[in-house]
Amino acid sequence: MEITLESPLDMHLHLREGAMLRQVAPLSARHFAGAVVMPNLTPPVDSLERLRAYRAAIMEAVAPFTFTPWMTLFFRPYPTATLAAARDEIIGVKLYPEGVTTNSAGGVRDLEAVEDTLAAMERLGIPLLVHGETHGFVLDREAEFLPIYARWAKRFPRLTIVMEHITTAAALELLERFPNLAATVTVHHLLTTLDDVAGGLLQPHLFCKPIPKRPEDRAALQAAALRAHPRLMFGSDSAPHPRERKEAAACAAGVFSAPVALALLAGLFARHDALANLQAFVSDNARRVYGVTPPARRVRLARRPWQAPERYGDVVPFYAGQTLEWQVTDVEP
Repeated sequence: MEITLESPLDMHLHLREGAMLRQVAPLSARHFAGAVVMPNLTPPVDSLERLRAYRAAIMEAVAPFTFTPWMTLFFRPYPTATLAAARDEIIGVKLYPEGVTTNSAGGVRDLEAVEDTLAAMERLGIPLLVHGETHGFVLDREAEFLPIYARWAKRFPRLTIVMEHITTAAALELLERFPNLAATVTVHHLLTTLDDVAGGLLQPHLFCKPIPKRPEDRAALQAAALRAHPRLMFGSDSAPHPRERKEAAACAAGVFSAPVALALLAGLFARHDALANLQAFVSDNARRVYGVTPPARRVRLARRPWQAPERYGDVVPFYAGQTLEWQVTDVEP
């Protein structure tokens, strides 16, 4: 059994900087034609100068692959003139509530004080990408943020709002209510629950934010992805950390899935007789939601078992050392 995907896309990706960027970026560029790159570096990507320098570093790291990094700005109260100047160089602006995840200390403290910027983004046609969690009880953080999404969706009906890495059935219900909402979902949230992270011995390489939820949430996410809900897109949230930062008392949040994501998705969709919908989930929906045209790339996968590496340098991948049912067999060009 085989499948060929046209220009698969990763609509939520962390590439880091420096040596880590050079190590992990080619692993995404090998399989994906493009990706939405997150701006939560230290310091964050919050100016055109910083954005251009980061994009140049990414392009150097992914050579010789043909790969488009769609860049984002870290949310702050930007003047309209700044947003207008950036519009042609960004795919969106990424909002992090202060302190909710890695490198978000400079995020938004007062979510009611952002609406002038949202209004400017709506006028300019710049999408808003959101890490939608509060600081409440860890399993309730996404659910508590949903009313904020609803308020913004109603107040700014022409603003495309992307709920990043959703993890709950409730988020999917909200997606149905507002046509200007879209969402990404990760492969690790499609395959794991909180039991996998902490039901037995703690599995630090599965620890991420937002935390995986209940089996019924995973089932709802799978159902929506498998039927290729038109406003649900694949976004890996692949987030590499050195092994010493994961296998530590203060474990860093993030799952490194980039090298195995397409193989795992093909296996999931095949098991549910839904391979015909994988193209929409990993590419077509994103092209329509964002209005982008990625580089031409043809990726073939086959049902051919292989063992995922234990390490990529000093980073441990999702499914490290485990046998995967599917693998990427050819990429053109």
